[in-house]
Amino acid sequence: MAPGPPGTTALPPWALPGSQPGRVRLTCEVPAGLRDALAVGPDDTAARERTLLVSWLAVLSRCVGEPEASTAVAGEAGGLDRISAVVADVTWAGLGDALRRVPLDGRPHSAVDARGTLADDTADLVVRLGPGCAGLELAYDLAHVSHHAAQRVLGYLLHALGRARTAPDATVDLGDMLGTEERRRQLVELCGARVDNGPDGFVAAFQSRAAAVPDRPAVRHREDVLTYGELDSASRRLAHRLRGLGVSGGDAVAVVSDRHLDWVVAMLGVLRAGAVYLPIRPDFPPSRVRGQLDRADCRLALTDGPGSTLMSVVAGTDGWSGTVVPIAEPGAEPVAVDLPPPAGEQPAYVYFTSGSTGQPKGALCAHAGMINHLWAKVDDHGLRPDDVVTQTASQCFDISLWQVCAPLLVGGTCLVVDVDKQLDVAAFTALLVRHEVTTIQVVPSYLEVLLTHLETGTVRLPRLRSVSVTGEALRSDLVRRWFAVLPGVRLLNAYGATETSDDAMHEVLDGPPERDLPVVSVGRALRNMRVYVVDERLRLMPEGARGEIVFAGVCVGLGYLNDPQRTAEVFTTDPYHPGERLYRSGDLGRWLPEGRLEFLGRRDHQVKIRGLRVEIGEVRAAIAAVPAVIDAAVVAVGDGNRARLVGFHVATDEITPDDLDKQLAARLPDYMIPAHHLRLDALPLNDNSKVDMVRLTRLAQEATCGAVAFEPPGTAAERRLAMVWSEVLGLPTERVGRHDDFFESGGTSLSAVDLLTRLKHRLSLADLLAGPTLREVALRLGSVDSDPAAG
Repeated sequence: MAPGPPGTTALPPWALPGSQPGRVRLTCEVPAGLRDALAVGPDDTAARERTLLVSWLAVLSRCVGEPEASTAVAGEAGGLDRISAVVADVTWAGLGDALRRVPLDGRPHSAVDARGTLADDTADLVVRLGPGCAGLELAYDLAHVSHHAAQRVLGYLLHALGRARTAPDATVDLGDMLGTEERRRQLVELCGARVDNGPDGFVAAFQSRAAAVPDRPAVRHREDVLTYGELDSASRRLAHRLRGLGVSGGDAVAVVSDRHLDWVVAMLGVLRAGAVYLPIRPDFPPSRVRGQLDRADCRLALTDGPGSTLMSVVAGTDGWSGTVVPIAEPGAEPVAVDLPPPAGEQPAYVYFTSGSTGQPKGALCAHAGMINHLWAKVDDHGLRPDDVVTQTASQCFDISLWQVCAPLLVGGTCLVVDVDKQLDVAAFTALLVRHEVTTIQVVPSYLEVLLTHLETGTVRLPRLRSVSVTGEALRSDLVRRWFAVLPGVRLLNAYGATETSDDAMHEVLDGPPERDLPVVSVGRALRNMRVYVVDERLRLMPEGARGEIVFAGVCVGLGYLNDPQRTAEVFTTDPYHPGERLYRSGDLGRWLPEGRLEFLGRRDHQVKIRGLRVEIGEVRAAIAAVPAVIDAAVVAVGDGNRARLVGFHVATDEITPDDLDKQLAARLPDYMIPAHHLRLDALPLNDNSKVDMVRLTRLAQEATCGAVAFEPPGTAAERRLAMVWSEVLGLPTERVGRHDDFFESGGTSLSAVDLLTRLKHRLSLADLLAGPTLREVALRLGSVDSDPAAG
């Protein structure tokens, strides 16, 4: 919630962006029975004020989604007083007894006027109870409160007044205060459009497209290309081969492979066989891979060369007894007959995400949700047969699926881009130009790096039409910069979860957003999706109130594979559509008046590192499992490409950071390994005898300056570089030393790209890896700048 004048609770966003100021009043009649209950006596103004205060604070608390609320009243000694209370686990009578009153310094957001002494412009919203309790009145500024919002608030207040006056000993609970019109808006208007996706899932749709355009390029990687006909033939042949190996519908088949043409063939072959696609990176720790295979009850793995090497370790050291076969089958005879395409409710794929218990969980999604999401991507990106879409995401990240499959629905081309090309922004933009790329997807951190490069004016992207942004919050200032440079290139802010077949919402931007928020809203629900903002009991929150974001509709997955306990924790039944699945995301958000959803963060300990979900609990559990470690904690510091993990441990013996990294690498993928490790004698505790995460976060921020003795930059070149260094890593300039290592200070591959871009590519990533300290980088820059051949 945006900060406002001190002292009282800020009103929710109840007006459209750009609303003009103007003072108006809105009055409603108090029903006779309630009017009689309120009119306790001719001179009992104090009692009426107390009842009105209690009712308004309860309404305000519900409308902002916070347990504490405060407002203003006429002061006992002139001026205004601030009235506040905690509106949780208390009766109506008890809430009246718990009101806290202090003089107010500053203009309030809202005020209660039971005595008729306050002017209309005392606050953005003034609540009044008229003479004889016959009418309830709101005086408000249209810049902050719309007429529709004021009507809703009057309804809320009448509901609360009735509860407070007729059931004073009941617990305060306004979970049912929404009116019929507001409920209809949330359950119908704010949900995605109902669209018939037709009888075909992705498999049948691809087969039809391949038959129509067999000679068009379907997938490119480096200099290699597969046409639609070749991809169709190869994936059909693999599907039959899998069936011959005993794979049945719903069986999990692992694809342990780098990203290339054979990987795409394997993905489509598994889907066409009716099996469950399980992607695994060849550089993952063997023990983690073994855990995923066992959880998925997977008995067959398709591999390329690096994948075969990994699986030999998994089968040997870790004892997995399944079958390993190569993806490629040179000289195999073509197969003419397609297998029956899988049904919509049949499971299509499983992606393992970080788990708070220390064990990854496999989110299982169906073909119906998959095709719905793919068509939504086609619609909002406006994909056409001549489009080229980059495939840049890790194969273990669910967005990799749409990057491959969405263009194949319309006859477009998927371009698989290697990581080294992505890490060199100049090489990446050159690749976009060379292949006439029209659609890309990046995390906001990389978007900023790309934009910084484009702002130099040295390169143009004439074919680029649409950019999907995902994985992190998208800053509004970055969007404004984007449209200043590329006004005709659409931005699509995508939001969702692996458990909901990837994205469930899109904010489609063809220009800067109208509402001035620090980060862009996540937009509207996709086709055939329902998105609600609810309380802990799944009751709808009022428009503008903070609550948990939950998803329902065709895209909601089937749960966590072979994991009923964790499935039951977050998958349940939609109370507004009995019999249909609902997923509790754990994210917080609120509806804006323009019908868009504002993302407000997490309610738990999940963070994003390099755009990937990380459960702090899983990292902590991995550290705690290291021999000699008796306690552990993990915090995240920084944001965007500066986000990094810092691990703390209490141990009986000395463990070097290198040893910790090596042991964690056997359990966790690289992006989940903390950038720093700190040993403590004991984890600090707060007043509630819980681990003091605030103190640990402060320690973590201090630790990001490196482990060597601090020596400030010694030359003008080092001081100039330190300023850039600090901006990239999010550190105070005065804490950057000349011997600090860029990567030990929290730098990642993505922040390295950012640094090199700001240095105008006078160094390469290899140069930075070879000499990562501030002093070494400054010296290298000096030698490059003095070399005539370097220009």
